[in-house]
Amino acid sequence: MKDLNLKFPRRSAEHGFTLVELLVVIVIIGLLATIVAINVIPAGSDGLVALMTPPGGLSQPERYRQGGYIKKLPDDPWGRPYHYDAPGKKGAFDIYSLGADGQSGGTGDNADIYSSDI
Repeated sequence: MKDLNLKFPRRSAEHGFTLVELLVVIVIIGLLATIVAINVIPAGSDGLVALMTPPGGLSQPERYRQGGYIKKLPDDPWGRPYHYDAPGKKGAFDIYSLGADGQSGGTGDNADIYSSDI
């Protein structure tokens, strides 16, 4: 039997991905990121009330915990409701109290207290 010593061109290790392949991967990652963002990131406009009752416009309201995540929202030490901002000034979201005077800013007991400060 003859020795079939065929010479095949070897691909160099320097060959990489084509532009089309890279674009396809980027589009797939973008689509997955969009789906995750739509289903995971909650709307900041619902505020802390979304912990007690399901926010409107949920894509899958049946997945919201029956009875909510907390029974009652606590008040700050001065008897006023906490505030919620998303996006926040000090992080992705802020939960804060306006202090003793109930006004933004201030010093001492009147200073705003943010959850990220604790």
